[in-house]
Amino acid sequence: MKRFFAITLLFCLTASTQLFSQKAFDSGEWFKFRIHYGMFNASYATLEVDDAIINNTPVYHIKGRGKSTGFLGLFFKVDDDYQTYIDKRTGKPYKFIRNINEGGYTKNLEIDFDHSNNKAHVLNKKNSEKKSYSVPNNVHDMLSSFYYIRNQINGEELKPGDEMKVNMFIDDENLDFKLVFLGREIVKTKFGKVATLKFRPYVLAGRVFKEKESLTFWISDDKNKIPVKIEADLAVGSLDADLEAYKGLKHQFSIIMN
Repeated sequence: MKRFFAITLLFCLTASTQLFSQKAFDSGEWFKFRIHYGMFNASYATLEVDDAIINNTPVYHIKGRGKSTGFLGLFFKVDDDYQTYIDKRTGKPYKFIRNINEGGYTKNLEIDFDHSNNKAHVLNKKNSEKKSYSVPNNVHDMLSSFYYIRNQINGEELKPGDEMKVNMFIDDENLDFKLVFLGREIVKTKFGKVATLKFRPYVLAGRVFKEKESLTFWISDDKNKIPVKIEADLAVGSLDADLEAYKGLKHQFSIIMN
């Protein structure tokens, strides 16, 4: 169960030195996901994009929230707040916030990225401790990676087996991820049938996630690249997430009407 909301935010990962190659999203976009853990309707999670200014630079302020609901919330409380501020031109993160409570497991971190010097400055607000870490070029956080990939995937050129990689910094360590394209599928959603691109990420190094934690996700095969479905086999049980609601899309959501 631990970190299951984080998993929903980690399903889209890649890295590149390119600028955003297309615009899949804009300010005002909002998603709501229904998350099931086994037989329980475990929680809802939302992702929202706003405009902001940081260091005198116009940025996207992206907010991810997750909270347990129903019977599960009575004995396993989840209250997660993720935020990132990303450059509108390159997609690189300037600041990342992770303030979570998952069944008593808590973190309250602020990470400032210094891309010029390849540094991540981490403030642990629980104990007022600040540390700096070396990071690779083109590094991303949990949220910025999701929005970065949406502007990089070209569905017309993808072939099953194609791989992409990402440099990520999570909490206090650098992680290498590999994302593999599995193929194309038609997925039934509450909005209708949707043509999707199917992916599976693998951990190449690090201690936070393991390859045995099988994660598969589907994104819409249109200009939006909307996450519509996630499946994860965890150490204990399984997790499923489905798109419940959306608004503010930059492009029309392509739904198969038959």
